[in-house]
Amino acid sequence: MAQTDKQDDRQIVARNKRARHDYHILDSWEAGLVLTGTEVKSLRDGKATMADAYAVVKDGEVFLLNLHISPYEQGNQFNHEPTRTRKLLLHRKEIRRLIGAVERQGLTLIPLELYFRGGVAKVSLALGKGKKLHDKRADDRKRTDEREMARVARVR
Repeated sequence: MAQTDKQDDRQIVARNKRARHDYHILDSWEAGLVLTGTEVKSLRDGKATMADAYAVVKDGEVFLLNLHISPYEQGNQFNHEPTRTRKLLLHRKEIRRLIGAVERQGLTLIPLELYFRGGVAKVSLALGKGKKLHDKRADDRKRTDEREMARVARVR
């Protein structure tokens, strides 16, 4: 089932756990999704996976690819294709900024989490730069050291 995030009353459906591990997050936006009825019902049941999802800018529009939303069980012939390309709703000014970052700087658009806010499905979209192996190791070492210091502080 979906979690409720206390700070701004949003029901989180799915999180991309690998995003912060694989990318340096530079900036993030909230975008709406163009969905069908069975997709919304399936999301309300918490049946979405963001593991391989990413976004692309094409013809002045932003699309989300490889977001897997399981077919709704009572959908019959009206069900949707699980990994279809979905359009993201952003302001034109935001899209122009994304186009510049993705094309000129070689950055990637990664969805961080999928949630409902006020009954509307939203996706948190981030601009990220891929991490190298040594960056990932340094982050793991830093996290381990912080955990060790917190444990020692608790013991005292």
